[in-house]
Amino acid sequence: MIRAIVFDWGGVLIENPANGLLRYCAKQLQMTEHSLSNIYRKYAESFQKGLLSEEALWDTISPSWKNHIPRIPSLWEKAFKKNYKEHKEMFTLVSQLKQNNYLTGFLSNTEPPAMRFFKKQHYDMFDVIVFSCAERTRKPEKEIYEILLTKLRVQPQETVFVDDRSEFIRGAENVGIHGIVFQDIDQLRHNLTALSVKIE
Repeated sequence: MIRAIVFDWGGVLIENPANGLLRYCAKQLQMTEHSLSNIYRKYAESFQKGLLSEEALWDTISPSWKNHIPRIPSLWEKAFKKNYKEHKEMFTLVSQLKQNNYLTGFLSNTEPPAMRFFKKQHYDMFDVIVFSCAERTRKPEKEIYEILLTKLRVQPQETVFVDDRSEFIRGAENVGIHGIVFQDIDQLRHNLTALSVKIE
């Protein structure tokens, strides 16, 4: 029996902000989006695991950024806010599931500035929230799914994870969690119903 349903953030609960975020940062750093994207890939894992600060990231990518006056307290958070678009129907679905007595979870590969932004939204529909940057591990590493299960206090077979990236779903399935690759809310509702999850 399913007891918990867990959701990814970007690409599921909200529109994926990645491209717009890098575009905004590149403009501020006076770089092309392509060049920033290529360089950022080298540091994304450390940034998302909370092993690299935002200040260290920018000082590494663009040393002249430290001379920018006035310096934006968090360029990443400001860019994230600019590109933040909720899928409101998804948040409604999470709330419905919670009302139906399911445990609801949130699991995201997220950088510290984005985590701060999330906390400012005061979402109250999640029982458990897991950020990669706070746990020093990220999807699809086994450890982050085990942390999720421990916090939810459920068994893998009692849990469903919804993500738009198949490699992250495979990571969840490798520890025994039911996985759903998200396409749209109608498809998700159908897949949840197939697992005997009560939605209405």
